[in-house]
Amino acid sequence: MPTLSEVVAAQLPYLQGLTEAQASSQPAPDVWSAKQIVGHLIDSGVNNHARFVRASVQDGLALSGYDQTAWVAAGGYQQRPWADVLGLWTVYQTQLAHVIAALPAASLDHTLSIGGGEPVTLRFVAEDYVRHQQWHLNQIPERVGA
Repeated sequence: MPTLSEVVAAQLPYLQGLTEAQASSQPAPDVWSAKQIVGHLIDSGVNNHARFVRASVQDGLALSGYDQTAWVAAGGYQQRPWADVLGLWTVYQTQLAHVIAALPAASLDHTLSIGGGEPVTLRFVAEDYVRHQQWHLNQIPERVGA
């Protein structure tokens, strides 16, 4: 599985090549644009950043989930310039890649439950975060028609 740094490096050239119109295009009113997808990935980063840090120092946490649709709407990503959204995603994912890489090895077996779900390990949360980034980034070409 690629690291978060590798995902960012692989995706960034393609994302930088999108025009403002492509990044803003919504196939349907309830379907996110590239701006909104990347905004969601920023929001996911914010929420997971706290999970990574908290679970690295405390085992057995029970943490809340978050309403991703409300976060994307509150973030106003659709109204922001594409370069700003992409720049924030790039910088923040780069920071999170450092956070993930610096997680103490012993903490990777700490467990946490999110939004009332079954306990999972911090290792799983970190790996799933990278998979989540890839999954959403793979949706963008179909949204922009490229």
